[in-house]
Amino acid sequence: MTGLLVGAVFGAVFVLVNAGGPLGGAVAGVLRVAACLAAAGVVAMWFMTVRGERRSGQPQGPGMYGRGYLLIVLAEVVLLFGGLRVLAALGAPEQANVAWVAFVVGVHFVALAPVWKDWTIAVPGALLALLGVAGFALAGTSALAWVPIVSGVASGVVLLAASLTTGWRTMAGLSAARA
Repeated sequence: MTGLLVGAVFGAVFVLVNAGGPLGGAVAGVLRVAACLAAAGVVAMWFMTVRGERRSGQPQGPGMYGRGYLLIVLAEVVLLFGGLRVLAALGAPEQANVAWVAFVVGVHFVALAPVWKDWTIAVPGALLALLGVAGFALAGTSALAWVPIVSGVASGVVLLAASLTTGWRTMAGLSAARA
């Protein structure tokens, strides 16, 4: 559940930072509120799941944050910051940065799938990578203002939806196991 919590927080940040521009104030506001509510829902599920696991004596599961995870996160950090510098050096529009972030975060999830032996995270990862690629495609067009929406807001929605769905399934599984 900790991974879901991180995913939900980053999903909310994607929406909060990127909602705006061509969407208009009211739509951006609704998206921001919805993102905060979704993240709060995942936080609530996290607390309920942790409490339920402690009560049932159920083990927390194998360590997910071992060497493979650390290597992938290190590569992610290097790619994120190195890539942003390369984009700036190439004179790419600032909006392309969010496309790069979405792409790298998506690839990070796909790379983590075999490490965590959980292929369900590859789906949102592939979607984020594709939204990053779509943002890059838009960056060179007159639709540049939509890059933060496509690569940022949509990526946030994907992360939040995946976190909520998986959190709900996890809680349902714990409830069934207790029954």
